[in-house]
Amino acid sequence: MPRSWKLALGPVVALALFGPAPTFPAQSPQRPLVLLDTTYAAPAGQQRSVPAGGDLQAALNSAQPGDTIILQAGATYTGNFTLPMTSGTAWIYVRSSALSSLPEGTRVAPAQASLMPKIVSPNTIPAISTAAGAHNFRFAGIEITTTWASTSATNYVLVYLEAPGGNTSLSQVPTDLVFDRCYIHGTPTGNVRRAILMNSARTAVVDSYLSDLHEVGADSQALASWNGPGPFKIVNNYLEGAGENIMFGGADPTIPNLVPSDIEIRRNYLFKPLSWMAGSGSFAGIHWSVKNLFELKNAQRVLIDGNVLENNWTDAQNGYGVLFTPRNQDGTAPWSVVRDVTFTNNIVRHSGGGVNAMGSDYLRPSQPTQRILIQNNLFDDISNNTWNGTGTFLQVADGGSDIVVDHNTVLQSGNIITATYSSALVPASSFVFTNNIVSNNQYGVFGDYGVGIGTTAISAYFPGSSFARNAIVGGLASNFPDNNYFPSSLAAVGFVDHANHNYALAPGTPYVRAGTDGKDVGVDFTAMAAATAGSPPARLAPSAPSSLSVAR
Repeated sequence: MPRSWKLALGPVVALALFGPAPTFPAQSPQRPLVLLDTTYAAPAGQQRSVPAGGDLQAALNSAQPGDTIILQAGATYTGNFTLPMTSGTAWIYVRSSALSSLPEGTRVAPAQASLMPKIVSPNTIPAISTAAGAHNFRFAGIEITTTWASTSATNYVLVYLEAPGGNTSLSQVPTDLVFDRCYIHGTPTGNVRRAILMNSARTAVVDSYLSDLHEVGADSQALASWNGPGPFKIVNNYLEGAGENIMFGGADPTIPNLVPSDIEIRRNYLFKPLSWMAGSGSFAGIHWSVKNLFELKNAQRVLIDGNVLENNWTDAQNGYGVLFTPRNQDGTAPWSVVRDVTFTNNIVRHSGGGVNAMGSDYLRPSQPTQRILIQNNLFDDISNNTWNGTGTFLQVADGGSDIVVDHNTVLQSGNIITATYSSALVPASSFVFTNNIVSNNQYGVFGDYGVGIGTTAISAYFPGSSFARNAIVGGLASNFPDNNYFPSSLAAVGFVDHANHNYALAPGTPYVRAGTDGKDVGVDFTAMAAATAGSPPARLAPSAPSSLSVAR
């Protein structure tokens, strides 16, 4: 039967003609081997109160495992404090006297700062640092900041979790560190590069609010790690960072063969204020260096689930919101790798591009990218207009293997896929692109360097791939492999309410239960709503809850 006939057939008839669903050739990513339990259980040791104006460093130095240091809500503790190395494995808690007014499992906000004591760096030195091997400290209900408010120099980090001078062996790595219901922030006008440098092990940031992390002419992050083994837990936080809101990698580890591992990132809100966007009506006047919302340069066994990632534009980088790009950053870490990444149930909106995946570092030796799952995500307003990017959903460069892109709903202005390379065409192996709702726009699947578009590009860059049961809006059947759908417009897809960003499929519309797995093409919004509970109201998922509470 000619392909043109298939366009006129309903989904049930088309499915019968398509026959059995294709077999996926890709391997699934390995999930994190360890998930940290951050349930609050107060130590049974002594309680030590430090009054306003008291000596916090002395209290830290004298605390024994099992003790609690209570800081007075509303009081300010100014200085550059160090977490000492202690014996034993019991926890030392540093908490607000008003912690009971900050319920566990609920994300804090700046409006609750009056319930928190404030630890303040008076200079460009961290407010909190760690001795080599420091361990078992939990901060709960604490504001941490700096007075630094200038771009003439930089406060490089507010909380520095690493041995002085940098870890060179695992024995030096600080471990078992938790920041719970904390408000950690820079200043509106100051170069404050990052909130927490997590070059540590068994470290968690939960239910916290990290903001005003930005720098002129350099990368900045809310959270970053490159020289800590993990595991890491980042759950139910608000995270602002101009360069990258979260980044793993970006500098070479000084511990040989170290790859940050076993990383759980769930139910966070990653956001860049439009006051940072030069040329926007909200621009506040300081041109911070902006790159992306999330980047992995050296990481493995990463779960990114149920997050909202919002606002990203072309500035110091080309506008892609999410990057899986291995980098041997300084040329001394050829073991650098991005592998076993699960990116599911996320909302990425208002960005110049969607996802940029790179098979290897084209500048220096690295390990190949392997086993990336991008599934059940909503990408909305991926645009080369407002956000000055390419508008492309997915860029794949320099190969990689076992990349699966499945059940995503994408509202983008550019290509579905741009496939490219740095010096020679390296095909991606075991590539899967199934059950997605995307728009063809000008080129659909574009093979760079004169390769061509559509099936020509897919055959060259993704040989042997599974490319099936996608609803390609405005596409031509002659440009794609068999076993796909080609609605004429977004209106023809059958969204519940396209105008109001409700992209669930209405019952009885063409692509309900039309996927390779018998499910609806595009996002399962019921699963997404459950995963994003605790993030801000998803708004784009019809039944997403608005509560900021998160169950452990």
